[in-house]
Amino acid sequence: MTVTRLSVFPLAGALLFPRMHLPLHIFEPRYRAMISDALARDRRIGMIQPRDASEPPALFDVGCVGRIAEVEALPDGRYDIVLEGLARFTVVRELDVTTPFRQVEAALEPGGDSEILAPVERASLEMESRRFADGLGYAVDWEAVARLDDEALVNGIAQIAPFDTASKQALLEADGLAARADLIVQLMQFFGRHGEEGGVTLQ
Repeated sequence: MTVTRLSVFPLAGALLFPRMHLPLHIFEPRYRAMISDALARDRRIGMIQPRDASEPPALFDVGCVGRIAEVEALPDGRYDIVLEGLARFTVVRELDVTTPFRQVEAALEPGGDSEILAPVERASLEMESRRFADGLGYAVDWEAVARLDDEALVNGIAQIAPFDTASKQALLEADGLAARADLIVQLMQFFGRHGEEGGVTLQ
């Protein structure tokens, strides 16, 4: 693994995966400063989820570094950006810094090729996704979904699915595409069933 220094953006529910894209609206002064700093350097920031609601919050150990692929600087200092995922990272330690945004020393995972699912795994994921979306009343273009490659389908669902923070983190940390797809199916079955019973509230 490559160890590097990263500015991090703790944001619950916001997952980024390698080769995926994440649009963000940046309005807090400290994160506006972070984007300005990243644009002046290597355009990289680390997306990571907070463990709790304290201030500053404790961070999960695993996140994903992204490159600012698109940026629109608004007149009042806010930014609209699109991050392109580069690699997952593991926090080695948080750094003592004077910047308003947090920075960590992070170990980057080596980049790998896109993975594929077995046909039965793809079929199971699509079937459960339809059931889950129908149960929540989501309108989905299933023809467009069918045209996605396996990695875009699995990681796209992981990014947008309305699961809780811990479940989203488990998806990010899943070892391999097949394991992530299987976990998505399990989470959809769990949240769908308990949501209907009123036992679990989706985000």
